[in-house]
Amino acid sequence: MVSFKKSRSSLPSSIDGSELQNLRSPGNPGCSIGTDLGSPEFVNYTVHIPPTPDNQTIMVDPTISQRVEEQYVASSIFTGGSNSLTRAHFMDKVIDSKPSHPQMAGAKGSPCEVPGCYGTVMSDERGQDLLPCQCGYAICNDCYLDELRGEGICKNCKEPYKKMELGKPSAPGGMSKMERRLSMMKSIPSTLRRSQTGDFDHNRWLFETKGTYGYGSAIWPGEGAVGEGNHSEVQEPKELMNKQWRPLTRKIKIPTAVLSPYRLLIFVRMVALILFLAWRIKHPNEDAIWLWGMSVVCEIWFAFSWLLDQLPKLFPVNRSTDLSVLEEKFERDCRPGKSDLPGIDAFVSTADPEKEPPLVTANTILSILAADYPVEKLSCYVSDDGGALLTFEAMAEAASFANMWVPFCRKHGIEPRNPESYFNLKKDPYKNKIRQDFVKDRRRVKREYDEFKVRINALPDSIRRRSDAFHAHEEMKALKRQRQNINNDQEEVIKIPKATWMADGAHWPGTWINPAPHHSRGDHAGIIQVMLKPPSDEPLLGEAEIEGSGPIDFKDVDLRLPMLVYVSREKRPGYDHNKKAGAMNALVRASAIMSNGPFILNLDCDHYVYNSRAMREGICFMMDRGGDRICYVQFPQRFEGIDPSDRYANNNTVFFDVNMRALDGLQGPVYVGTGCLFRRIALYGFDPPRSKDDSHSFWNSCFRRNQQKMDVTNRDENLALGRSDYDEEESAFLRHPKKFGNSVLLIESIPVAEYQGRPLADHPSVKNGRLAGSLAIGRELLDAPTVAEAITVISCWYEDKTEWGERIGWIYGSVTEDVVTGFRMHNRGWKSVYCVTKPDAFRGTAPINLTDRLHQVLRWATGSVEIFFSRNNALLSSSKMKFLQKIAYLNVGIYPFTSVFIIVYCFLPALSLFSGQFIVQTLNVTFLAYLLIITITLSLLAVLEIKWSGINLEEWWRNEQFWLIGGTSAHLAAVLQGLLKVVAGIEISFTLTSKSSSDDNDDEYADLYLVKWTSLMIPPIVIIMINLIGIAVGFSRTIYSVVPQWSRLIGGVFFSFWVLAHLYPFAKGLMGRRGRTPTIIFVWSGLLAITISLLWVAINPPSDTDQIGGSFQFP
Repeated sequence: MVSFKKSRSSLPSSIDGSELQNLRSPGNPGCSIGTDLGSPEFVNYTVHIPPTPDNQTIMVDPTISQRVEEQYVASSIFTGGSNSLTRAHFMDKVIDSKPSHPQMAGAKGSPCEVPGCYGTVMSDERGQDLLPCQCGYAICNDCYLDELRGEGICKNCKEPYKKMELGKPSAPGGMSKMERRLSMMKSIPSTLRRSQTGDFDHNRWLFETKGTYGYGSAIWPGEGAVGEGNHSEVQEPKELMNKQWRPLTRKIKIPTAVLSPYRLLIFVRMVALILFLAWRIKHPNEDAIWLWGMSVVCEIWFAFSWLLDQLPKLFPVNRSTDLSVLEEKFERDCRPGKSDLPGIDAFVSTADPEKEPPLVTANTILSILAADYPVEKLSCYVSDDGGALLTFEAMAEAASFANMWVPFCRKHGIEPRNPESYFNLKKDPYKNKIRQDFVKDRRRVKREYDEFKVRINALPDSIRRRSDAFHAHEEMKALKRQRQNINNDQEEVIKIPKATWMADGAHWPGTWINPAPHHSRGDHAGIIQVMLKPPSDEPLLGEAEIEGSGPIDFKDVDLRLPMLVYVSREKRPGYDHNKKAGAMNALVRASAIMSNGPFILNLDCDHYVYNSRAMREGICFMMDRGGDRICYVQFPQRFEGIDPSDRYANNNTVFFDVNMRALDGLQGPVYVGTGCLFRRIALYGFDPPRSKDDSHSFWNSCFRRNQQKMDVTNRDENLALGRSDYDEEESAFLRHPKKFGNSVLLIESIPVAEYQGRPLADHPSVKNGRLAGSLAIGRELLDAPTVAEAITVISCWYEDKTEWGERIGWIYGSVTEDVVTGFRMHNRGWKSVYCVTKPDAFRGTAPINLTDRLHQVLRWATGSVEIFFSRNNALLSSSKMKFLQKIAYLNVGIYPFTSVFIIVYCFLPALSLFSGQFIVQTLNVTFLAYLLIITITLSLLAVLEIKWSGINLEEWWRNEQFWLIGGTSAHLAAVLQGLLKVVAGIEISFTLTSKSSSDDNDDEYADLYLVKWTSLMIPPIVIIMINLIGIAVGFSRTIYSVVPQWSRLIGGVFFSFWVLAHLYPFAKGLMGRRGRTPTIIFVWSGLLAITISLLWVAINPPSDTDQIGGSFQFP
């Protein structure tokens, strides 16, 4: 077999694209597969040669050269993109301070002992020097390469250096890196096909052959596992087969005593609404037919909207996990430091360091690095869509502080593991702490964190001063060269662009403080920097006193850190970068090449890990029986910094604790943008295992031609997962660049991620499982060609003529890409799960200011309107989606249109008071009875929802209030903007919601009282003013009329107070604090209210009256 290995010795400190393409290029078949491996015979099977005296299976550790290369990669910043070379710039230092952890970028060993050399020796991930000679002579990599080119003799012991053979296998079982990627054994198709469908039986292929599946995923046979002849098999240990099977998760149904009355009340209220609407239609108000008509139309729509919202709530469920079973199955039988849990790639996205403070993002990163999950199985990727050096250096500072923070959390069991939140806890931090050194350690870490915050906050000024100094130096050099130029005395002064400089004295390849060509927010190269390289396979236990840890004793504490990667995708003018969805897809591709975790955790920069075991709880659902059909696990969003009264319903408890639990009983909750654990293979657009195509449905029979195209697509996708014989698989492999792009490594990673994400085959009912222990292996070392390939897949041209954003990854074309992405997965038959943990899994921040809250709701509602007018409308969904799930998604697209009817209905009480009429002829007993039944059933439904969801009455009422506030402001604007986009093609742009706090540091809720004018406030203000004026006019009209109509007055006043009660939080927010309400608010509201009132008086003036009073008549 041909193996791909390349020495670091041939890589200079700056690598261009041509050299990297020679190492590994998707367009070079000789390097990606090999001349012999390109044929189907070699691609699809591996021959296991029995051990003989001349061929013994041995365990070979990675060579020193490979470790040196990994350290080189971790200390280099890779840049590149379209029409530019891919370069690896070796950085002497990433930040001004010295790296404090051996895994950190820029970490170095001892000084080089070669006379005249000021370099340093490369160190491994454990901080030990990488020395090529056994005598311990310290020599840096450059001097070592020079010696190899010369005599190749150590200057200390005079012994020749042993040249490293890079072609030796680094994996158990005698397989090289490329062989592990292509380790698919050829089986007899006729004996491994299902009897009915004829498809390739993946399960039988895994369990009835000695085949290995993919790179880094097979269970490697130990000594003696490979027998003689054709009778040897790789068998599972007997102790695993004899264990009693226990589930990882449990579904907890709502008590029947609560759920049955709840469903009955839904049916009763639905019948009452039908009868009420029928009565309203049959009994019009002849005196005010226009008032009656508007009210009936609005009431019919409200009933329809309520039905869409209520039907998906018929089957709510709760779920629980058993973490002890997870540990027993995946970690208890493994060696110390080894785990059989699948890998997780955590994505953190940020775009603007001014609106998303780097300190907030750094705290989120630290909470991920300190999570209670196997270190070697966790990777963190930070997407900086702004390409700012400020974010880059803030992440480097976070990586440096993690050297102390993460071991401190592991030693004392700290919760939460966000340092800002932990040190601001109001409860006693010393409660339940039994170690005597906790007080001393906490004080030390608190002091270090305060210094860390000072460094982060000082970064903007530090970068600016550094850039000014380097720029002045460059100008002096240019001026000096000009003066030395004798021939061109009249030459003009050279203008040097004012660049932004990194700590090592090189230009920052991303966005500069002073924008310049190829260095602006929409025009910069792609950047990848491995801040923390992959940890070692074995635990790195601390000692009583270690360098850099000060007085903290980390004895017997694992000091390893998860891999941390900074990614800024390439941006160029003329390309549609698709905002956050495009950035997330770039992370999906880059992570597939660098770590390829089968699961992806998506977090916003302001949402941190509050429960360190949350990832384990999510993995329980994925690894349980039937978990291979789950596309994502959605966690509820919980927020900090919300005012105690939750004036604007920022917590969204009704949505997260009522609607989402209800959807969990159907096909699963919707994806809400953050706090979600994805199955990578589901993001790739594949159908779930054991999916059934319903070819007999009406839709498919009408569009049979389109169905045939879909069948071809699904067949290609199944081939990509290895679900057919090698001939068809090779044919599908050649067609995949049309879907995923031309990266060979990316395509090769797809079946690997699919296999690693399978549940354990420890029960007969597990149809698509993997062998136990198959993931308890070490991670491969990083090399330069791998990172260079990752640079290629984040370039702006990579998605051209592919299905990224259309079927694969996050879906483009909507400002609410999260809902659309989840809809596409459910539409293919996947299921999702809602995971509520105690304590909360993640926590974040939410805007408590009225203006910011309205803009946030406006963005969500605009995305819903876009969904309704797109092919993602639930009316066009496939038969694989359940009916009630379709109803839920239909409600997502329809609810903003309710604002039109809310606006009209909120004006009806005032119009009734102005005109002296009401929506009914008289307040008769029938109308009041229907009204009473509808109100009582609504109240009882609210009580039962509170009972089975766990929310309180105040949260329910706040949700009702803001439903009306949003419906009269943001939702109406969203409908107008959505129609403009659909009809006129006018694109909608939204700005990020600021995560920064106000200048008032004395008040935690200072933002709550800020009043910032926005046009969204005009409709609610007008409604409030008109209803107040209407109440005054109604009372005056009734008092001064000859025959007072008290029933009509009471009806109008009652509904006016109903409107004003819902808008009370809005009115309270306008008042602000200490007279901060903008004058423009009162000017606009007063002018509009007076104009409408005068217009109404001119149209329908009151009749002359002679006396005051009258008798009150109430039927």
